[in-house]
Amino acid sequence: MRFALRPAWAVLVAWACFCCGASADESKVLGFRISTENTATHVQTRVVQRFADTLARRSQGRLAVEFKHSAQLFRDQDVVRALHEGKVDMAVPGTWQLDRYDPYVSVLMLPMFFGRDAADHHRVRDGQVGQMISAHLEDALQVVMPGRWIDLGHANFFSTQHSVTEPDDMAGLRVRIAGGSAIAAQMAAVGALPTVVAWPDLAATLKRGRLDGLITTHETIASARMWEQGITNATEIKIYFAQYIPLISRRYWNRLPAELQTLVRDCWESGVNAARKEAAQAQSEARRTLESRGVKVVQASSQALQVWRERGLARQSEIAQQLGVPAALVVLAQKELAHGP
Repeated sequence: MRFALRPAWAVLVAWACFCCGASADESKVLGFRISTENTATHVQTRVVQRFADTLARRSQGRLAVEFKHSAQLFRDQDVVRALHEGKVDMAVPGTWQLDRYDPYVSVLMLPMFFGRDAADHHRVRDGQVGQMISAHLEDALQVVMPGRWIDLGHANFFSTQHSVTEPDDMAGLRVRIAGGSAIAAQMAAVGALPTVVAWPDLAATLKRGRLDGLITTHETIASARMWEQGITNATEIKIYFAQYIPLISRRYWNRLPAELQTLVRDCWESGVNAARKEAAQAQSEARRTLESRGVKVVQASSQALQVWRERGLARQSEIAQQLGVPAALVVLAQKELAHGP
């Protein structure tokens, strides 16, 4: 009789252990590692820091959020691989870092967007085109996007010596770009020599005299005090509109209980509108800071911008085809731009 009871007792013990284990798993603290490349004072860093703090607080100890900026974990050009390898759980790279993985992203940097206002960009990126790009990126990179993209702002041209007012002034200049084949093609269209340089390496590259200038934003220049690295001129051309895309490893995402997935989405999305406003304010403040530090800021004339745009548009179909951007996506983006308010 006592031998007959043993299996039943064993079942009860096993069931009790299972229940305790399930309870322990539900209360287990999960690490959540976030990596970005910009410095501590950069507007993107401040936005992601608020998200990290909010998520840590609202998760009530269930997520141990660790946010590292300034490429302390990974440079943005390497962070997608790090996500795939499980070395980091979330990253927020710029759109210009992602077109090498998915040509859909390149549509946003084609010449049709040159000189467009932020509202035009938001309409397309928050609309059907943006939804298609997001879905395609999620499949291509095996990631999850917790919400809309956040802004950096318009990218302009900054130089160490050369004052640029016309497209022809760019001919022969060695211009740093953060990445993006479409941006490189636009630079090449006016005779510039685009060179990809990671942000942590930029100061040393400028110091060695290997660049004549770079394409980036007022905020990025100001937050890194690039006038100390020889930047003396800025030309506002709105060559593209820079945004950052939140990416979470799908493998990590699938480990999160449904309620934590919802919390992550809520914490991210709740800050997007404020983040976009902050980015716009940061660009305006940065422009004033640059001028106060002796950087000469000029706005390219409407005639110069028109010439620049027309040169790019003349090659747009060729550029899109070379980059592998689907023709249907280009047409849809053109329609969304044309039917704006």
